[in-house]
Amino acid sequence: MTVARQHRLVLPGLPHLLSLPALSGVHPFPHPEDRARFLAILRDASASERVQVHAYALLPGELRALATPPNGSALSRWVQSIGRRYVSTYNRFHGRSGTLWAGRFRSAAIEPGAWTLRALRFVDSGSMDMGVTSAAHRCGGPRDVHLIDPQEYWSLGNTPFERESEYTRLLAEPSPDSDVARLRRCLTGGWVCGEDAYVRSLAAQSGPRVSPRPRGRPARRA
Repeated sequence: MTVARQHRLVLPGLPHLLSLPALSGVHPFPHPEDRARFLAILRDASASERVQVHAYALLPGELRALATPPNGSALSRWVQSIGRRYVSTYNRFHGRSGTLWAGRFRSAAIEPGAWTLRALRFVDSGSMDMGVTSAAHRCGGPRDVHLIDPQEYWSLGNTPFERESEYTRLLAEPSPDSDVARLRRCLTGGWVCGEDAYVRSLAAQSGPRVSPRPRGRPARRA
């Protein structure tokens, strides 16, 4: 039996939330040295593919990121380059063989504005309990010159201190369950995440579907 590949929609110029899951029972970033090697690979691949990285989370079971690709194929090339190079490095240092990843990565294009800020919080808050977080870059910690802050972050204040204070406050508050559920649903399905009017406008312009079909049978015409 042939299993259909997961739907994936990439819209150049829009931020994309993405997840690369690890194999069950495998921690892909167990030590500080592993995380440092991974981030070096991520930064090198980002420069090669001209992908703007806004946030990352190195979690026990997955890589999570928010990034903007310059064209339709750059996102896949970026993730594939990172995944393959890191597996080789990881296996060499840990004396193992085989992949770390449980299949293909998932992604969802994000509407600019409020939903991009929600996606940024989703990624940064997911890594805070590990001590390795791109949130530190926006919360008064060391600045990472390889990260590109989206416009939504710049709009939080007129000075660096105002932006850092407001973003720190946002991360300290749990995101609404409905926002997290929608981000996860779009990430799982490969759909655009945004307000209904924005998604409808993209659907009118795009060839591929940008949102799931409504449940149930279509209404019968008179």
